[in-house]
Amino acid sequence: MKQQAILCLLLQLFFELASCRHLWAIPGSSLVLTLLYIFIYCLIFIAKDGLELSISPVTAANEGKYECVMKEENMEMTRMYNITVEALIDYTIKVTKGSNIHLPCHFPPTSQGTPNALWFKEVDGGERILLDLEEDSTFDKKLLLLYPGDKDQTLLLTNTEMENAGIYHCESANGEKLSTVRITVEVATPVHHSCSNTTAWEPCQDENSRLWEPMLQESMTEFSMKLYSFLRESLPSSNLLFSPISISGALSHLLLGARGETRKSIETAVCVPHNFHCVHHQMKKLREKLVGSLQMASQIYCNPEMNLRNSFINQSIQFYEAEPTRLLETSEKNAQMINSWVANKTKNKITDLVDSVSPDTQLILLNAVSFNGQWKVKFDSKPKKGLFIKLDGDMVKVPLLYHQKYMMAMTYVVPLKAQVARLALTGDSSLYILLPLSSGVTDLQLVEEKMTDTAVLQMIEQMKTTTPQHVEVTLPQIRLDIQPNMNILLKKLGLSSLFEGANLCGLSEEKLVLNDARHRAFLALTEQGVEAGAVTTMSFSRSFPSFSALRPFIMLLWSDQANVPLFIGRVTDP
Repeated sequence: MKQQAILCLLLQLFFELASCRHLWAIPGSSLVLTLLYIFIYCLIFIAKDGLELSISPVTAANEGKYECVMKEENMEMTRMYNITVEALIDYTIKVTKGSNIHLPCHFPPTSQGTPNALWFKEVDGGERILLDLEEDSTFDKKLLLLYPGDKDQTLLLTNTEMENAGIYHCESANGEKLSTVRITVEVATPVHHSCSNTTAWEPCQDENSRLWEPMLQESMTEFSMKLYSFLRESLPSSNLLFSPISISGALSHLLLGARGETRKSIETAVCVPHNFHCVHHQMKKLREKLVGSLQMASQIYCNPEMNLRNSFINQSIQFYEAEPTRLLETSEKNAQMINSWVANKTKNKITDLVDSVSPDTQLILLNAVSFNGQWKVKFDSKPKKGLFIKLDGDMVKVPLLYHQKYMMAMTYVVPLKAQVARLALTGDSSLYILLPLSSGVTDLQLVEEKMTDTAVLQMIEQMKTTTPQHVEVTLPQIRLDIQPNMNILLKKLGLSSLFEGANLCGLSEEKLVLNDARHRAFLALTEQGVEAGAVTTMSFSRSFPSFSALRPFIMLLWSDQANVPLFIGRVTDP
């Protein structure tokens, strides 16, 4: 028995020593992170494969630390990965005609200023021509900068032709060499597009299981914080607003028709476990649960000549209450039809989502949400103005929401380095205001960096147990109408394949390519409450504290009933 105990300790020590790995990868490659774990039952050791996290293609944004955790009965195992992405200088890439290709280019992580790479192509005699990514007709607008303003300046070259072969150079504005890409184009072997999996989405075997709701709640929060992380990188100092529940609703609807690798990519993007068969059933239950505060609607528009699978149509109606509507004969009529639907579903908060619809459009999936919550404690109706301090130190006079003794929960949340206030709304919802320590950009970014899904959920639980108190509250009245770049966001989520030809065989036999994606969010703080739609100096006194959000802050509109985020925003200039 003593020898067995020693063996047990040695194996545990081995696991601890092997539980942290440093991996090096190059942009464009693939990584699979696994959790190999050991169960210990009465000195019987059983090793088996565990969870996997697939990253493909690897980009500079994937660099950092990853933690895999496995819990089994009374035991917890953890494995750490530290990933370093090393950008090469020279690449040689061989592709087939008609395919899409990524041309890697990365600024060093320590580089300062706004990244703005210049791309050149060598022509006869070694001469180089500058590629104008906006106007250059040489490539017939086939070149797309994947992440404008990001340190990753990778190009996407679509539908490669023989004349696209050659040598490409990426340089900084001051002439620093960032990468050289040599492309060879070969004639492709004809491939017939066929669908091997055309069956309907698998049924949810146990609809009443208590496991599914918390699983979706955790996935929604993780997805929301991932979106916020991507958006704050591309918009580091401006106002920011989006509705994670609307974006998740649209991607989940698309997931209904996705198969193969496309299905796995969307599941990874929205942070749901692979083969979570009950995801659509749970999205339906979530929509029904939120009906008292947030209205969510989905819609499908399709080309009259397109044949949607009956299984997709039936399940779209079953889970998303979306029955396909045929597109009309002109772009103007289609734009009017879509904008009218959006205006109706967002209670006229958003009225002009699109100005035209391409005649090549085969399918449009829409998701719209509308929220209207009243303050449970009303603010003073007397008009009042104050000075809001912006990130650059400038001050602007804004109309205020003010109450001398507002009853609310407020506390300093140490893990987030922020003063947090919870303002209760009707419809079993709350608005959380996260106020950094100062009006400077450094403190704002510090809070944002700490806003992981785990930290936010812990904050929500802490605020629920914080005793409300009388607080002097001062908030700016705001009205945000933000349209983040959804195309870039989808690519950062790992869904570039949607733009290149996805496996949507559960939706239609036709090969579909995403050519445009949009998201628009509206939110207003008024004397009455919070209105939102989608297709935000601390001092204390002995008598009672004050909460003055007259400097940049972060806000979360949260459903207390469903325990999921509805809108997330940042206010830097009301």
